[in-house]
Amino acid sequence: MNKHDNQRTGMHDATGWESVADWFIQHSATSTVGYRLIDLWAQSLPMGADVLDVGCGSGSPRSQALMRNDFRIYAVDGASTLAAAYKDRFPDAQVACENVTESRFFDSSFDGILAWGLVFLLPHDEQLSLLNRLVAALKPEGRLLFTAPSQRCTWNDATTGQQSVSLGSDAYRAHLSALGAPVLCEFDGEGENHYYSARRIQGPGQAERS
Repeated sequence: MNKHDNQRTGMHDATGWESVADWFIQHSATSTVGYRLIDLWAQSLPMGADVLDVGCGSGSPRSQALMRNDFRIYAVDGASTLAAAYKDRFPDAQVACENVTESRFFDSSFDGILAWGLVFLLPHDEQLSLLNRLVAALKPEGRLLFTAPSQRCTWNDATTGQQSVSLGSDAYRAHLSALGAPVLCEFDGEGENHYYSARRIQGPGQAERS
């Protein structure tokens, strides 16, 4: 049930991540789960791309897959300890400690947005709202990569005990298609993670920032 996915969040301490931040930093420091697939996704982005890492955590080898591609990296996480650790590890990145449901995402547009282990941590309506805002923050032809189980299901986060919810592949596909950012492909990766790769089509989309 995407147990490794459960270890990323961009929410405030209401979800318990600040209280386990020290453990998380140590645990994720050497984890390479997702590195290969994120690295392949990064290769689809233009040189010098502006990339947003939403729910960035403390920075891990997965984040290094973005850093080594000469991108301009922007990162958001709601846990102050994790955001500070990310900035320490990647000093060239622009980092904000903000709740992802409220963040203005630097008032910028991006060639690529990564949301690893984040979307399903939010309630149903907040997931849809976040996807709206992420698509709105993409440049035309910009790409979104996020993780969530392919099946519709509910479970408790293994680390914080907070409830996690997957809307399921059909719901994610339908919503993103309506926003003008259809899912190009889905695939499974290490740690039982399920990935959705979407691209915003050329021209104005239906998504709006809120």
